[in-house]
Amino acid sequence: MAVSFPIPAFFTAIFIITRLMSIIGVSKPWINVSSKLLTLDIAGKLSVEPSAIESASQDFGHIVKAIPEAVLYPSTPKDIATLIKFSYNDSVPFRIAAKGHGHAVRGQAMANNGVVVDMTSMKKHRNGTGIQISSDGLYADVGGEQLWIDVLNTTLEHGLAPVSWTDYLYLTVGGTLSNAGISGQTFRYGPQISNVYEMDVITGKADFLTCSPNKNSELFYAVLGGLGQFGIITRARIPLEPAPKGVKWVRMLYSDFSAFSRDQELLISINGRKDKNALDYLEGSLLMDQGSPDNWRSSFFPSADHPRIISLITKHRIIYCLEVVKHYDDQTKNTVNKELQQLLKGLSYMPGFMFEKDVLYAEFLNRVRSGELKLKSQGLWDVPHPWLNLFIPKSQIADFNDGVFKGIVLERNITTGPVLVYPMNRKKWDDRMSAVIPDEEIFYTVGFLHSSRFDNWEAFDDQNKEIMQFCDKAGIGVKQYLPHYTTKEQWIHHFGSKWKIFQQRKDQFDPKMLLSPGQRIFNNN
Repeated sequence: MAVSFPIPAFFTAIFIITRLMSIIGVSKPWINVSSKLLTLDIAGKLSVEPSAIESASQDFGHIVKAIPEAVLYPSTPKDIATLIKFSYNDSVPFRIAAKGHGHAVRGQAMANNGVVVDMTSMKKHRNGTGIQISSDGLYADVGGEQLWIDVLNTTLEHGLAPVSWTDYLYLTVGGTLSNAGISGQTFRYGPQISNVYEMDVITGKADFLTCSPNKNSELFYAVLGGLGQFGIITRARIPLEPAPKGVKWVRMLYSDFSAFSRDQELLISINGRKDKNALDYLEGSLLMDQGSPDNWRSSFFPSADHPRIISLITKHRIIYCLEVVKHYDDQTKNTVNKELQQLLKGLSYMPGFMFEKDVLYAEFLNRVRSGELKLKSQGLWDVPHPWLNLFIPKSQIADFNDGVFKGIVLERNITTGPVLVYPMNRKKWDDRMSAVIPDEEIFYTVGFLHSSRFDNWEAFDDQNKEIMQFCDKAGIGVKQYLPHYTTKEQWIHHFGSKWKIFQQRKDQFDPKMLLSPGQRIFNNN
């Protein structure tokens, strides 16, 4: 609940803020900022309540904590623009971070001694207009604060859906578009940033601009994958296609990594958006001897098969799981099995270790939710998440398997969360966007999605550092996804040939470096 500061009660408000500062320990300069902010029409939407400050100072990672001076609960994009404009014109500008569902893991959506904008606040004031389907059904205009699960549910009511997703749907549209938005559909449809027609963006100069490939294109390409550095996304126009009814969902197990990767690369070579022979989803993961073959991402394998799967894992220590999906609708439900059988014919998975399911399309896309609710009920969701997400060139993925999966991971023997490994096609990405990927046409994403206790997350962090050091020594051209670096030199190395244009775009759209300070690209506090 935001604290309201009526202008006539100016000195009373200053007293309240001062008292709250003593409670939450915020720094004194805020009193100078607040006295000026109280003259703005957003004064009643700012909060310095301890609960608001506490919520804005943490994220899903539960590793980093950065305390803001205040939190803005906007009703409209105009409120955000007012805040940015005030900071931009002030003699002592303060930094501003947009926070969606708070799923960052390293404080990327925090603003130490600044103001956090709680984007989800706008959902309450949209009056049902946060997700609007075009009359011709070709696209949806979606508020940047909207969750992808709500986009799914709303578009399905019209028999439509976007084509590119993330594994977890309780993320905001603005949040995933600021990174890339990847999942098993990426090999065919590209990341979510490759599936946007236009956006409304508020820049670091408080300019409210509509951008697309044909209008304000420099801003459009800067913002997509831009880690929040150039503007805050308040609307995105997302293309839609007819939604399938159900999916054939298959998992196959491998003991040999070369066969596993070869089959993955073969399957993603059929990748035309309109190619009816292509798969609709492909991911891979590791099964290791820590825990059940099922994990929080989904419950899939029949319990009757658990003993023989566990026996397989015990024998080989690592089993590679290839997971694919083929959609169907009323017209294709009688032919989908034959099409899938043809696609999977000749693959080198272990005989007797193919498992199939037939589920509704929405159930498949929201497959992570049941695991999340289970972990929440056990008190295991709001714990540290020292994640590491990487992009690895195809030519070096075998070396990565030998040195990391079969080396570091097995030797340390602490990995219990999901470990993902699957390929995608570079041609499905747009190099004009800010997102950074390897140069090779095929590259793999590898995700170590760790959960830990509050007293041992450093052990996982040490493993992450060892993995990065191994890649450096082995000359593996790795790029971090959802990157976390602490020095400008590391960021320059990360962006490589894109650094110069990234810096130029920052100068153009956020010259005072107000936005997204938690990424620590242009500031180190």
